[in-house]
Amino acid sequence: MPGFVPVTTRAKTGPGLLVRAVWFVFVGWWLTGLVSAFAWACLASIILLPVGIWLVNRIPTVLTLRPRTVDLVAWTDAQGRVTVGARAIPQTSWPIRGIWFVLVGWWLSAIVMAVGYALVLLVITLPLGLMLYNRVPFAASLYRY
Repeated sequence: MPGFVPVTTRAKTGPGLLVRAVWFVFVGWWLTGLVSAFAWACLASIILLPVGIWLVNRIPTVLTLRPRTVDLVAWTDAQGRVTVGARAIPQTSWPIRGIWFVLVGWWLSAIVMAVGYALVLLVITLPLGLMLYNRVPFAASLYRY
């Protein structure tokens, strides 16, 4: 059926705001500092790079218990079947991302995490800190969500 446009929506999951707020006050703020430091040490060691990347991708969840938002796309194929899948985001090639990490990513990710953590601790600037933590994978390796 030509003429149908794919529909995009966001899947949001996780606990409610009250649970997330209690988590942040009692656990999230200090655990995020520890995870951030360990994640950066793993990134800088190169040997534990996969562990560091895995941790960096989960820092916003450690801070607030909210998992990453997933963009879903629904489309209709030629037989009229509806298919739903995650939206693919074009990524920079691996060689360029590797060069970026070696020259810029390892130190830029440390700065972004340090500034993000300072903003999170001020509480009033918590949304800005979360925004920076969500950008750490891009700062480290040009990886886009």
